[in-house]
Amino acid sequence: MAKKARCIMVQGTMSGAGKSLLCAALCRIFAQDGLRAAPFKSQNMALNSAVTKDGLEMGRAQYMQAEAAGIEPDVRMNPVLLKPCSDTGSQVIVNGEIRAQMSAKEYFAYKKQLIPEILAAYEGLAAENDVIVIEGAGSPAEINLRQDDIVNMGLAELVDAPVLLAGDIDRGGVFAQLFGTVELLEPDERARIKGLIINKFRGDVGILRPGLAMLEEKTHLPVFGVVPYLKADIEDEDSLSDRLQVKNAVKPLDAAIVRLPHISNFTDFMPLEQHPLLGVRYVQTTRELGAPDCVILPGTKNTVDDLLWLRQCGLEAAISKLAQRGTPVLGVCGGYQMLGQTLADPEGTESGRPQTLRGLGLLPTQTTFAAEKRRTQSQATVTAEPFAGAHLTGYEIHTGRTTVQGAPFCTLADGTPEGCVQGQVFGTYLHGLFDSGELTEQFAAYLCRRKGIDPAAAAPISMQEYRTQQLDLLADGVRHNLDLAAVYAAMGLAQPAERGNDQ
Repeated sequence: MAKKARCIMVQGTMSGAGKSLLCAALCRIFAQDGLRAAPFKSQNMALNSAVTKDGLEMGRAQYMQAEAAGIEPDVRMNPVLLKPCSDTGSQVIVNGEIRAQMSAKEYFAYKKQLIPEILAAYEGLAAENDVIVIEGAGSPAEINLRQDDIVNMGLAELVDAPVLLAGDIDRGGVFAQLFGTVELLEPDERARIKGLIINKFRGDVGILRPGLAMLEEKTHLPVFGVVPYLKADIEDEDSLSDRLQVKNAVKPLDAAIVRLPHISNFTDFMPLEQHPLLGVRYVQTTRELGAPDCVILPGTKNTVDDLLWLRQCGLEAAISKLAQRGTPVLGVCGGYQMLGQTLADPEGTESGRPQTLRGLGLLPTQTTFAAEKRRTQSQATVTAEPFAGAHLTGYEIHTGRTTVQGAPFCTLADGTPEGCVQGQVFGTYLHGLFDSGELTEQFAAYLCRRKGIDPAAAAPISMQEYRTQQLDLLADGVRHNLDLAAVYAAMGLAQPAERGNDQ
């Protein structure tokens, strides 16, 4: 008989309940306990994505969870990725490749057809691993979405998964969240829940005990743990991220990132946030923008619409004025496209209708959008001063093809020039450009020199080293506040003895 992994599923009472981080922690814990663990989320809706080694696109959260488990990210971990491009429509990516552009109504009618592909992805992972850590989406109590569900209890039934239900106490009303969710479930769904988790707690857990006892009495379910609000800095899944709310720089250097309406892959800038001298903040108005030491235009799922927004709210004019005064401006992916002369969408693949727009005109480039998406992991060396020599390891995800008349920003490993630079304006398609730490260090040193600050005592650690530290911190916090013996028992496993005394 072929090997098949045991599984555990984490569902939440709402989006933002902390499912992604709990799953990352469990992946790390199982790996620490000597098991080969893999994450799985059948359907992910997020604008933060990553590219696997074989050039396929998956949700950033599952990519990070794979790293937590110490294994290579695999597109099977997230077979369906929805990337919203408007209030009512999304790009549907299946097994890492674009399947279609659909409205919410179209996708709701279509999603049942994806079950065989979801199950094939899951079964493939289950045959190669000891444990699968499954993440739900939103809430299982969204009764309007229960029909043909493929991501919460519907998926749990398909793969026979035991469920942990997590609620976010930081937002308030956690007992109502958990009780109400359980009450709205069907009896067979309720039976799948093995334990409840109170997540993001601040304070003395003793104060909670009467509430926990009553919750257990009313739901007939045990509370497996109260997990504190952990300070671990882990990549966020989507626009619910707290980091996007940061409006003030509290460090000597002020880096203003424009929070575009369809901002994507803002995890690119986490390494900057870790630098001891760099204050990173997200801005949406000219008033918030002010006079920063640099401006960054990030990636976006809809370059055309976000460029029009930039124009209408006055940020385009403000950024152009700063650039003319010598303020460094960096554009990544969609932000890079915006910095050019023109953006042509002849087939309406980016914006829904054929049109050509002028860009900010800060770089001598022209971009044309096509149906085919470029997805690749890349290594490069920066050729543009003052960052020349910095080695980059990143990835590209874009449909635009950009023609460059000026100097390139970097050179890819195969010798191909990439990106563009003109004066103090820089553009590149490379996501993850700061992850190696080399460009982070040079970028910060450049801004320091411009401001007369000595950067010598502020060398950052690499993003890989930082991620490892933070994932270990997350796993330790969950290990010491969750009844892991009960979690193992829910999967039909005994907790490994060598770590069992660490509680």
